[in-house]
Amino acid sequence: MDLEKQPAPGQPAPEGCLTVAVRIPVRIVVLVLVVPVRMVWDALVVVGRFLRDSVLRPLWRALVVWPLAALWRYVVVPLAKAVGWLGKVLLVIPLVWLYRYVLTPVGHGVAWVARGIVAALEWVYARVLTPIGHGIVWLLKGVGAVLAWIFTPVWRVIAWCAGGLVWLAGTILNGIGVALYWIARVLLVLPAVALWRWVLAPVGRVLAVVGREIWDALGHAWRIAGRISLAVGRFLGTLLRWVLVEPVRWVYRTVLTPVGHVVRDLVLRPVARAARSVGRITRAALASARETVREARADFRRMLFGEPRAREAVARREPTGADTRTLGSSTTALTKD
Repeated sequence: MDLEKQPAPGQPAPEGCLTVAVRIPVRIVVLVLVVPVRMVWDALVVVGRFLRDSVLRPLWRALVVWPLAALWRYVVVPLAKAVGWLGKVLLVIPLVWLYRYVLTPVGHGVAWVARGIVAALEWVYARVLTPIGHGIVWLLKGVGAVLAWIFTPVWRVIAWCAGGLVWLAGTILNGIGVALYWIARVLLVLPAVALWRWVLAPVGRVLAVVGREIWDALGHAWRIAGRISLAVGRFLGTLLRWVLVEPVRWVYRTVLTPVGHVVRDLVLRPVARAARSVGRITRAALASARETVREARADFRRMLFGEPRAREAVARREPTGADTRTLGSSTTALTKD
C-alpha cells in the first residue's frame, strides 16, 4: 500500500525547488530581452500593414491583376475559342468520320474473322489436343507409380539423415546465439541502461525543467511586452494627437475657417460678381460690335452693288392656304352646283 500523499486529479503536481529557483531569474532576463523585440515587431507590423494597404496592394493590382485579367479576357479566351473551333474542324470531325465510315466496318470484319479462328481453335482443342493430353497423362501416371515403388526406401533414408543434420545444426546455432546474447547484454545493454538511468535521465529532466521554464517565460514575456508595446503606442498616439493634430485642428477651426469665410465674403464673392458683370458687359459689347459690323457690311454691299432685285411672284398650279382642293369642296367641274 502506497503511504505517500498523491495529488488530487484536478490539482497540478507540486513543483520542485529547482523549478521555483529557475523560474523568476529566467522570466526577468527573458522579459528584458523580449520587450524591445516585441516593440520593434509591433512597429514593423504597423508599417507593413500600411505599406500593404496603401502601396503594395494597389501596385499589385495595377501591375499584375489588371494586365492578367485583360490578357485572359481579350487574348487567352478568344485564342482558346479559335483553337477549339480549329481543333473541332481539323481533328474531331475527320476522326469521327474515320471512325464511323472506316474503322467500324474494318473492326466488324476483323471480329468476324477472329470469331472464325477461335471456333476453329476450339474444335482442334476439343477433337485433337484433349484426347492426346489424356493419353499423355495416363502414361505419366503409370511411370510415376513405377518410380515411386522403386525410390521410396531411398527417399526415407535420405530424409532421416537430413533431419539429423538439421537438428545438429540448429543445436549448434542456438548455443552460439545464447552465448552472443549474454555477451552483448553484459558488454552493451547493461552499461547503456546504467548510463541512461544514472546520467542521461537526470540531465534530461533538468534540461526539460529549464527548457519548460524558458518557454513559459518567453510566453509570459511576449504577452507582457505586447501590453507594454500597446501602452507605448497609445501614449505616442495621444502625444502626436495633442502635439500635432489638435493644434492643427484648432488653427484650422479657430483661425483658418473664419479667415476663409472673411476672404470668401469680402474678396472672392465680390471678385466673382465683378467677373460676371465684366463677362456680361463684354458679351454685350461683342454682340453690339458684331451687329455693327454686319450692318456696315450690308451698307457697303448696297453701296457697291445696289439694292437686290425683288423676286417676281410665280402663279402656282395648286391653291394654297384655305383654298386647297378637297373631296368635299365644289372646286372641280364634276362637283360644282
